[in-house]
Amino acid sequence: MSEVERKIYLTRKSVVAILAAHDAEKEGDGLKRALGWASLMALGIGGIIGAGIFVLTGTAAANYAGPGVMVSFALSGIACAFVAFCYAELAALLPVCGSAYTYTYVTLGEIFAWIIGWNLVLEYAAGAATVAVGWAGYFNRVLHGLGISVPSQYTTAYFAAPGDPAVHGFFNFPAAGIVLLLTMLLVRGTHESSRFNNVIVALKVVVVLMVIAVGAAHVDVANWSPLIPENSGEFGVYGWSGVARGASVVFFAYVGFDSVSTAAQEAHTPQRDIPIGIIGSLVICSLLYVAVAAVATGVVNYKDLGVPDPMALVMDHTGVAWLAWVVKFGALAGLTTAILALLYGQTRVFFTMAHDGLLPAFFAKLHRRYRTPAASQILVGGTVALAAGLFPIDILGEMVSIGTLAAFALVCFAVLQLRRTHPELRRPFRAPGIPVMPILGILSCIALMVALPLDTWLRLLVWTGVGLAIYAFYGIRHARR
Repeated sequence: MSEVERKIYLTRKSVVAILAAHDAEKEGDGLKRALGWASLMALGIGGIIGAGIFVLTGTAAANYAGPGVMVSFALSGIACAFVAFCYAELAALLPVCGSAYTYTYVTLGEIFAWIIGWNLVLEYAAGAATVAVGWAGYFNRVLHGLGISVPSQYTTAYFAAPGDPAVHGFFNFPAAGIVLLLTMLLVRGTHESSRFNNVIVALKVVVVLMVIAVGAAHVDVANWSPLIPENSGEFGVYGWSGVARGASVVFFAYVGFDSVSTAAQEAHTPQRDIPIGIIGSLVICSLLYVAVAAVATGVVNYKDLGVPDPMALVMDHTGVAWLAWVVKFGALAGLTTAILALLYGQTRVFFTMAHDGLLPAFFAKLHRRYRTPAASQILVGGTVALAAGLFPIDILGEMVSIGTLAAFALVCFAVLQLRRTHPELRRPFRAPGIPVMPILGILSCIALMVALPLDTWLRLLVWTGVGLAIYAFYGIRHARR
């Protein structure tokens, strides 16, 4: 690599320039500022409480950790807490909607920023598609309970193996449909979508609290013994290695708190409100996750929890029949807001990357009336809807966690780097325990990445290779340096 090429690849954005551009944007026709700390916290809770609590709790308990899944949730929550404090400091310091992409651009340079931005695309797009497929599963069960039958080929992904070999999946229309509906809501404006999100988030938190309260009265402590089942002889299947594998799997359940940082340019007072939204949503959801895991494994033997709707199964075991229906509708609400938050975060990262010239200007174009990146939102929504209709949840879900963990590790590094290179900057929020907390965040992310299967790493390499090809043919020639 020549010296000129090295300088291009490692070009860094100026912190001072970012702050100056942010101040100028506040006075111009940029994204509409419509979010306070309560709406931002609801955005974070909406993004976090979704497929993780309603689906992955049962999967991780049955296949990996047993009752120790509550420990898995606690470990993932602690790892995310290290990262969340780092996110809060950087989001308050650099109140722009690029999230980890911008933080990496400032500290490591253009090529690394592109890689992280491209991995954020994977996180948000694949994450939204994954949750949409989970939403469709609950939706189909509700229809079935109401006596409404939909031909399975219209609710089964094309690339999925259907339960009936005689029926070949054509397209998962419910999964694609919910993505398109939420896309149109996001096109209309942040204020409208945030009001909808706030109402639904309140509803699903109430449902989760009902599950905890009712389930706690029916816990059989014998189901918690042993808390950590004996290892089967295979790494990651019960035992402490199973708890670690479970922590890596349920880590997907925490993906979403970082979407708060993508809303920085639409917050009323980002320096104050973004840290509250990030840390507040993570703390609330971590407590709810551990409590739900404890109740689920206490009411039902962990071996029986490997079903698509484990929370409904738990409520069936309590004998409170009507509550199973409440849980199903609560799951639909929870998954809806998770999709909303992920679709929102995706376009805001694209918006910033396009402003930097690494993507076409199309992704930064705002609607004249709604002041949202409407064209980008429609393109992203259409692509995610197509993926949700064609691919099953297992393929989609495996593509999310590893890219997110890589981005989280670099966010922790960015805090260390900026503390060293720009100690003079005014930081409205300062992460405690520097340098220990960011280092613990990096080590936690690496440990969770190591616990993931090899094929997940191979998918990440392929995805990164595709991203580097796009950067080589477009981004490197059009970047605004």
